[in-house]
Amino acid sequence: MTYTLQWDRDGHDWPNRSASKFIKASGMIFHVQIMGDGPSVLLIHGTGSSTHTWRDVMPLLAENHTVIALDLPGHGFTKYASNEQLSLAGMAKSIADLLSVLGISPHRVVGHSAGAAILVEMVHAGYIKPSSIISFNGAFFPIAGFIGHFFSPLAKAIASFGFLQKIIVGMVDRSAIERLLNDTGSRIDDRGIRFYQRLFGDEGHVGGTLRMMAAWELGGMPAMLRRLDTMLYLVKATKDRTVSPDTADDVSRLAPHAALITMKGLGHLSHEEDPTAAVAIISDPETVHSVSKEKDLASRRDA
Repeated sequence: MTYTLQWDRDGHDWPNRSASKFIKASGMIFHVQIMGDGPSVLLIHGTGSSTHTWRDVMPLLAENHTVIALDLPGHGFTKYASNEQLSLAGMAKSIADLLSVLGISPHRVVGHSAGAAILVEMVHAGYIKPSSIISFNGAFFPIAGFIGHFFSPLAKAIASFGFLQKIIVGMVDRSAIERLLNDTGSRIDDRGIRFYQRLFGDEGHVGGTLRMMAAWELGGMPAMLRRLDTMLYLVKATKDRTVSPDTADDVSRLAPHAALITMKGLGHLSHEEDPTAAVAIISDPETVHSVSKEKDLASRRDA
């Protein structure tokens, strides 16, 4: 029996449920959350996640901003995505279509992990012109070496066979989700664990995640970063075991307008672990960058 997330059943306690809307765009029905008033901020989650990842960030940010979050195509409660729409270019175009329907031109954009790469693609394609991009542990580069050559075809093969997806879903229990999250270097609260477990108990979400992995192509990202005119704030977490903190340093050497911000002692899901710090960065990244840079210089002088 196929289990599919249903809003009336599975969304009854979804974070920020009162802000949720279902919008038809680009041939899909997007799950979108909008709250607050002020300069608009678009939040894009990473592979395998959903709006719930911003559950504590959104209400704080909405005190001074209009905040827009969405479930990516094939993720969470956003249904009916094609394989083409799960590619980097396809996701960028689909989100641009959604923003057009909503009539929103975001002032600032924030991406976690793969979400940051999507935003760079959107800027490169001319879909959005934000004042800045904020990347939380951005995944900008392909997986290197043998694993990289092996992983995408494997994801494509699994996504092609429904029974393999059923096997994966059947193996997902509380302990499996806890291990998966711990492997990111983050420590997530019980509520967050339960939402991840609900997502990965859905064959549609698992299938969408696998098809996204199979379609993901980042070979052109270095060239896009070199041509990026938008200010790019690269937030790196020192305990991230999913995307190496060194990735942010590498990106900063490519992008002509880039600044590094460090979140110490946190993992890949740093915005979930410390939403207050994440909101401070999103609200005023230049000040946070300047303060952290001064502290770093002071610590070097004292050493």
